[in-house]
Amino acid sequence: MEHICKRCLLFEAGEKKSLKGIKEYLETVDDSLKVSSEVYSKRLSLCKECDYLISGMCLKCGCYCELRAALKNKACADYDNRKWDKE
Repeated sequence: MEHICKRCLLFEAGEKKSLKGIKEYLETVDDSLKVSSEVYSKRLSLCKECDYLISGMCLKCGCYCELRAALKNKACADYDNRKWDKE
């Protein structure tokens, strides 16, 4: 039986292939479209506290948290209880 990691990000859940793809994609995104490393870390820490996080994926929107949290034009997908907003 596969273990599902609640409240784990991809790197913690052992999803190395998915995380590698996200990192490679983010390297192609212009820095002006990405949040600072401090904001990124803060967003991920808030995602880790969320009940909708399962093995690095947000169950509200289906995206990978490590990707969504890196982009300025994205906000927390939990419309009823946003953890963080767009920049």
